[in-house]
Amino acid sequence: MIKIFFILIIVLLIAAVLIFNKLISLRNRVKEAWSGVLVQLKLRYDLVNNLVQTVKAYARHEQQTLTAVVSARNIAQTAVSPQAKGGAEPKLSGAIKSIFMLSEQYPPLKADKNFLELQNQLVKIEQNIQMARRYYNGSVRDLNNTVSRFPTNIVAKLFNFNEETFFELENQNERLAPKTNF
Repeated sequence: MIKIFFILIIVLLIAAVLIFNKLISLRNRVKEAWSGVLVQLKLRYDLVNNLVQTVKAYARHEQQTLTAVVSARNIAQTAVSPQAKGGAEPKLSGAIKSIFMLSEQYPPLKADKNFLELQNQLVKIEQNIQMARRYYNGSVRDLNNTVSRFPTNIVAKLFNFNEETFFELENQNERLAPKTNF
């Protein structure tokens, strides 16, 4: 009887270690995925800065629009959590759209090689952000499912594993990449 009890304890300990290791792997995958999102967003922020500099040369009278874009970029850049980023990114997308609307008023800007290249880069970066966001949200889903299911939820509570927040944009319409006309 005592032998069975010890075998049962050993089996439970092994199961707990395996569950703990799985939780660690999932948490690390979420961190890695968030890092991937941040890298893509950083590229976007840098590109916005280049866009503003390019537009400045052509649209000197549009200081208010350019200031709004820089302000939106700064707010998005300083947001840390997925929830905060989800609130700030739609505002930046709207500001970027205003730059492209502005280019319609300035034909030389619209024809500028550098501006066109920046538009193309923005489209690629937006696609990469979408892929990184999907990977992050998939990783969060996997972790959250594991943390909330029995028996892994017991080990998760013992070792303080919590559910993570999805990276969702506040405005449903902003879930799409900004459309650009070339």
